Amino acid sequence: MIARAEPMATSSYLRGPLTVFGLTVAVIACALDQASKVYLLFVHDLAANPVRLGPFFDFVLARNTGISYGLFQTDGLLGQSVLLGIKVVAVVLLWIWLARASGRLAALSLGLIIGGAVGNGIDRVAYGWVADFVFFHISGPNWRFNWYVFNLADVAIVAGVVGLLYESLVADRAVKAP
Repeated sequence: MIARAEPMATSSYLRGPLTVFGLTVAVIACALDQASKVYLLFVHDLAANPVRLGPFFDFVLARNTGISYGLFQTDGLLGQSVLLGIKVVAVVLLWIWLARASGRLAALSLGLIIGGAVGNGIDRVAYGWVADFVFFHISGPNWRFNWYVFNLADVAIVAGVVGLLYESLVADRAVKAP
């Protein structure tokens, strides 16, 4: 009789329904992010045609060569490669976390973060910078407040972090309450 090798336990994690759900969310988040950027960059030509959508909301092109909130700006190939390498490691670690997720909210949240990170990573590879375009600003007679320019990948990442925070701070407590 020939003994059959059992598949590794981790391979079942990679095919579990929560992992598939999270990766589906990641693909959708990344696709929406990339579609919005391709349209605004190449069809609408946002660089030449900024869009004023209201008194406090515009679409403008900002080339972000750094990370979140424009930190660690770098134009060189080495700096961009380091930032991309960090992003790849983060996505792999998040994927491992997703493979071990035990609830839909965690899978959804991790999928959003992974999709956003991959979307911004695609920009970094394709352009050498991340395309940001959503610009909120508020002004009064003697003051003006400008929020950072961001994109749909950033929205997905923030929504994912909020979901993980909710799950760890509120949802767990609600489940454990008598």
